[in-house]
Amino acid sequence: MKYTGLWVAVLALFLTACSGNKDKSQQTDADGAPLEVQVPVEDLYNQAADALDRKQYLEAKRLFEEVERQYPYSKWATKSKLMASYAAYEADRYDEAILGLDRFIELHPGNEDIDYAHYLKALAYYEQISDVARDQKMTELSLKAFDTLITRFPNSDYTRDAKLKRDLTLDHLAGKEMEIGRYYLNRGQVNGGLNRFRTVIEDYQTTTHVPEALHRLVESYLILGLESEAVRVAAVLGHNYPGSEWYADSYKILKPESRQQLIEDRSFVDKTIDSLFKPD
Repeated sequence: MKYTGLWVAVLALFLTACSGNKDKSQQTDADGAPLEVQVPVEDLYNQAADALDRKQYLEAKRLFEEVERQYPYSKWATKSKLMASYAAYEADRYDEAILGLDRFIELHPGNEDIDYAHYLKALAYYEQISDVARDQKMTELSLKAFDTLITRFPNSDYTRDAKLKRDLTLDHLAGKEMEIGRYYLNRGQVNGGLNRFRTVIEDYQTTTHVPEALHRLVESYLILGLESEAVRVAAVLGHNYPGSEWYADSYKILKPESRQQLIEDRSFVDKTIDSLFKPD
């Protein structure tokens, strides 16, 4: 699920590079003698850009790295660091992309493309997010990287998309908590499941998993014999998600008198989700 808009940013970097003055400098060896350079820096950079345009990503990465190796003190070297990471990203070499981006961010914190570097790093983690049944380390790293971009560069052109992907990342983490919670609940480990559902409700309130988490909390409290707590959660569920199938399910499993209590709507002044975590 590659972000096609990245190519716009890459093209902008390429055009900016091509519009600059040619770098006439030569490298020298340890004795100060000039080294023979077969390919001018502009030509070498353009070869790399052409390979990228042909989707020959590994060749592009190699050529961008060659620009940096042969002309380490030129402006082209700085751009090539970022472009080599982009080529690695497109080649699905995410670890290599992240290493290159970390190096770019560390060496060039004031670069005009630093926000793009943070964005690309977040995407490199994002592309590695696995199914909720597996370890979620990449999901957490992706979330952290998106948060860094959003916090440090709130007006960046990439921040809007970062916020959308951050929401999807949060939803994924909440889904993992739900999976573990259901696992515990189905095996009779009610308290273990209850804690996972509470985590979703408290820490992932903007995700799509909250209605089910509230319902599972109702189930858990009923299994533990805590009818009043179950009714309280059901009231919050019904108030915030009145048309939800999860509220209908919670309503069905309550005792008749508890259902009537919900209908009469007594003793439940605060029905916000946060009220569930306030001390009595």
